[in-house]
Amino acid sequence: MSTIAENLQSGARCLDRLSESPRLDAELLLGKVLDLSRAGLAARCDQPVAAESERAYAALIDRRSKGAPVAYLTGTREFWSLPLQVSPAVLVPRPETELLVELALQRLPQGSCASVLDLGTGSGAIALAIASERPQARIVGIDVSAPALDIAIRNAHALGLSRIEWRSGSWFAPVRGERFDLIVANPPYVADADPALEKLRAEPGIALCAGPKGTDALAAIAAGAAAHLCPGGWLMLEHGSGQAPAVAQLLAHHGFTGIRSHSDFSGKPRVTLGTVHSSH
Repeated sequence: MSTIAENLQSGARCLDRLSESPRLDAELLLGKVLDLSRAGLAARCDQPVAAESERAYAALIDRRSKGAPVAYLTGTREFWSLPLQVSPAVLVPRPETELLVELALQRLPQGSCASVLDLGTGSGAIALAIASERPQARIVGIDVSAPALDIAIRNAHALGLSRIEWRSGSWFAPVRGERFDLIVANPPYVADADPALEKLRAEPGIALCAGPKGTDALAAIAAGAAAHLCPGGWLMLEHGSGQAPAVAQLLAHHGFTGIRSHSDFSGKPRVTLGTVHSSH
């Protein structure tokens, strides 16, 4: 029987060309099989791995080498220090999306009872992160995908964040006549023919693609947002690193002011925001 250390070594070697973090992937996958944390694996590195567990691990490494995201293989992904359930029904939450949460929290003082709308909520990552920091806020999460909403609801139950209201529908359709202090969205923003989609083929196309330029969803949200914001309310949109000027233009076209783009931890423009000063 091979040891934990030997299994990790061979797993990382198999993933070397495919993954940006082969060793981490190998640790997360073996940890899933053996029900051990990464620290637990390190502490037991000389321990032998049973044949059945080795086979299960080899199967996960094989699926990862064919492009399945680690989060789908383990069923979980951490976001804003919250453990979230994920499945192929939702986009895997990205670390750069935490910038959107940071910017939202800056405009929601501690103890705030403000209302927040999260469009295209997916796994619920953004809504749940905000709810965990601002428990008094009123939060509505919307998604057009019923399986995605199911994941978001399960995450809310598991984390004990029960104040969020989950609604099914496309963009603003489920909130007709309602206004919010803050609207946040990480909508699909990849162009239909973008070669990057090949690497993302395991993730749901509905959560990724948005027309020939990748701006269809961003444009739809920018067009409808002012009618759903309270005076002085903010719209915050995550977008592709090359889309900041286009998104800023969209916001200006629809009457937003105070428009600014913010860069993520790798220095790429990632979130553009603007405010409205009067009711539309």
